[in-house]
Amino acid sequence: MYGEGVERFFNRDEEIRTFECLSKKGQGPKLLGQFSNGRVEEFINARTLSAEDLRDSKISCLIAAKLREFHNLDMPGLKNVLLWDRLRKWLNEAKSLCSPEHLKEFSIGNLDKEISLLEKELPTESREIGFCHNDMQYGNIMIDEKTKAVTIIDYEYGGYNPIAYDFANHFCEMTANYHTDTPHIMHFNTYPDLEERQRFVRAYLSSSGHQPSDEEVKKRTDEAEKYTLANHLFWGLWGVISAYVNNIEFDYMEYARGRFKQYWLRKPELLGASENLLHVDGSAEPKPLPPQLLDVKTCTLTT
Repeated sequence: MYGEGVERFFNRDEEIRTFECLSKKGQGPKLLGQFSNGRVEEFINARTLSAEDLRDSKISCLIAAKLREFHNLDMPGLKNVLLWDRLRKWLNEAKSLCSPEHLKEFSIGNLDKEISLLEKELPTESREIGFCHNDMQYGNIMIDEKTKAVTIIDYEYGGYNPIAYDFANHFCEMTANYHTDTPHIMHFNTYPDLEERQRFVRAYLSSSGHQPSDEEVKKRTDEAEKYTLANHLFWGLWGVISAYVNNIEFDYMEYARGRFKQYWLRKPELLGASENLLHVDGSAEPKPLPPQLLDVKTCTLTT
């Protein structure tokens, strides 16, 4: 069953075409039928992963190998990066929906500058573009307990992006548990450490038979870390919009606060403290964090 307000985030017809194409390529369930607000999919004899599964080293390596296979799919249509256009589209949606209080709280009026900054500053030298899932949370990954085959499902946000962005998204999702009394809170103090992230990247690269060097693994891991900034803006805007258009019992606005707080916390560290990076408005004085984002008690930072 399709969720409320999804048309604000993606084109459902395009998502159906993606689903059908992936099905023909042997990815995910087959499409068996459609109706006005949903569809019937093939049953997969597997279980959905839990939050704890993402921290299991063996399962994590299986996910990495499957993600490499997913990224290598040759999907029809343009292979342009969708991240930046989607962020700008969602920002315009947020501007049209937000109350004056929320516009001020989340500094919505300044986020266009932040998006342009990230588009300019995030790594591009060795940027590898692939068909990304863009929502690699545990609920979108299934495993067959007997064969250990991994299946990635739910492609609503799928599209071509730097693969580093999919890594970043998955690493951020390792801090979430959507089956608690506070599913909207991401525990960034549990963010995977460097060894855990590098193990995932190494498993991803080596799954094709190529044995990467330590330098290559480090470079890819560092690139992914920078792309967490784009991921925080992406899901922060998603949370703000969802709070206005969705009636599901989930504290979307508080979720958005957590993602935006993490963006402002990590930005100086990940992009450097140079004047050009910190003063996107061209001012000579340091630009302070929005005052509403200074209370960061729920977003413990580990490095």
